[in-house]
Amino acid sequence: MVPSLFIGHGSPYLAVTQNDYSDFLKELGKRIKPKAIVIFSAHWESQTLSLTYTDDILDTVYDYYGFPEEMYKIKYPAKGSKMVANILEDRFEKAGIQTKREEVRGLDHGVWVALSHMYPDADIPVVELSVNPFLSPKEQFNIGAALKGIEEENILVIGSGTTVHNFQWMYPEATSPVKEAVEFDNWIFDQVQKGDIDTLDQYRTLAPNATLAVPRPEHFVPLFIAMGSASDKTTKPIKINQTYDFGTMSNMCIEF
Repeated sequence: MVPSLFIGHGSPYLAVTQNDYSDFLKELGKRIKPKAIVIFSAHWESQTLSLTYTDDILDTVYDYYGFPEEMYKIKYPAKGSKMVANILEDRFEKAGIQTKREEVRGLDHGVWVALSHMYPDADIPVVELSVNPFLSPKEQFNIGAALKGIEEENILVIGSGTTVHNFQWMYPEATSPVKEAVEFDNWIFDQVQKGDIDTLDQYRTLAPNATLAVPRPEHFVPLFIAMGSASDKTTKPIKINQTYDFGTMSNMCIEF
């Protein structure tokens, strides 16, 4: 049985970077060995919950611009899985959540950057799902809750995003994290560990430095989906990484 994860997927450059965080992701992949991966990406937004639907190799999507040429040659040739997608569709239908199949969409960098370190052989089937950033934390939690127990089938649920993600609040020369970013992450994790989705639903008014940390919620909401997918577990969530790039860009990861 595998846990659920929330992972800070970092910038596209992480895919070609060797540092403490990439080393952490490598070790995480060595420890957790699923038969399939279900991953909600901050870089795929849609009003209707959408999922990749294919058994073929998924394209590597370069959803960024202005990067060096090498960044457009990276390949992460993971296959999809209609079988897993069907399991997801069935669970969401029972929960009253509408879904949409995407048969030609590939994997964006919110997926392949982290997975290229965790599972570099790309030998585990992947189903990517979209997020709707305009749903409340409780509604995001309920999307995840539809997948409760799927870990018993050795299917790994990942929410891929970043808790603190503000391009206007970064310090390229920083050698240590900014206090306000750490305060926000610590507050969020305290509520996650308590399982207090009611307080998290009001994070914008209750969490310290929330407007700085989350100017737009698309990178934040995968956390609540991952949390919901593990909501019937008796074990408490564990903060397995808390590091920062540029002083504020959070790489906080949580295991549920």
